[in-house]
Amino acid sequence: MKRAICAAVAIGTGASAAFAGGIERSALSTGILFEDGNYAEFSFGSVAPKVSGVTSSEVIPPLPPGTTGDVAGDYTLLSFGYKNNLTETLDLAIILDQPIGADVAYLDPSYPYGGLLPLTTTSTASIDSKAVTALLRYEFAENLSAIGGVRALQSNGVVSLFNGYTMSTTRETDLGYILGGAWERPDIAARVAVTYQSAIDHDFTVTEDSPALMGGGPIDGPMRTTIPQSLTVEFQTGVAADTLLFGSVKWAEWTAFDITPPIFAAGADDPADPSLVSYENDTVTWNLGLGRRFNEDWSAAILASYEETKGGFVGNLGPSDGFTSIGLAVTRTFGNVEITGGARYVWIGDANTESPDALSGTTADRTLGEFRDNSGVAFGLRVGVSF
Repeated sequence: MKRAICAAVAIGTGASAAFAGGIERSALSTGILFEDGNYAEFSFGSVAPKVSGVTSSEVIPPLPPGTTGDVAGDYTLLSFGYKNNLTETLDLAIILDQPIGADVAYLDPSYPYGGLLPLTTTSTASIDSKAVTALLRYEFAENLSAIGGVRALQSNGVVSLFNGYTMSTTRETDLGYILGGAWERPDIAARVAVTYQSAIDHDFTVTEDSPALMGGGPIDGPMRTTIPQSLTVEFQTGVAADTLLFGSVKWAEWTAFDITPPIFAAGADDPADPSLVSYENDTVTWNLGLGRRFNEDWSAAILASYEETKGGFVGNLGPSDGFTSIGLAVTRTFGNVEITGGARYVWIGDANTESPDALSGTTADRTLGEFRDNSGVAFGLRVGVSF
């Protein structure tokens, strides 16, 4: 059943997680710890979201609605995993991935009043990250094991807004931890693994420059941003000969994520809401798949994912609210090498955004963005080697 699982995970890389809540781009899985013997894998994902919306302003007199253009850029994801069977009861895994990210650009030149509507033109933002995770699995009783590890996350970001405001952060590396456990019943290929991933706090130094807020000239200051904690349940069970049902449920506390640079916050009209980016809701992401092995060389999997649309406002770094997706992957085995290719189509949930107070005057003058009927596609390739 390992081949079916690999097929599903391959299309999950750069697919369901890439459209999940907040700015998540890849989800940490403990599945590699349960590979037989020693194992290594390399994954490549290509993600092409198409996200556009219309904007309106509550200023008086009102401006005509504008368009954002396609604000979500295409991107690629790379990951690497290595698992070593240290002893009969102890396994080690090292995982390299890119767990969070953003690449948005509001650059539609067709709207004549773009300089007056913050969500129509000349605003860009990007977030980059890299993570290294070390996991241990200790089988302390028959069919029961404990999972623990440490995660080092490196992140940085850059923002440039329509009113001349710019902000860049230092590149910071901070630590979090993973704790969990698993139950297995090999005779029916059943397994349930539960893992908690701690929040990670980044204490950035940010450089801000804004003629509108402070008369120009870069100023450095402190900013803390929390990458949220999460809880994941992964499960699988055989349902027929060579057929495996599997999936996962993940909760992530995106309400804890906030980007509030100090100079930007000082220009906010509402002291209770000074954020440049924040989220009103946590997220729960569901994955369910069915894997089938046809013979010793070929296997395939189908996978569906869902994240509920919550309503309210979402951050402009990720103007989507929930999603539904379906995917297909096929694995070809060559001795101890497995090659998996897959694709996924995603219906991106409708979302509403709003420009922060510091950009739009008073709360009553806020610019609103409505993002409707958007979608995306993702492709994945994974090469796994057992040795």
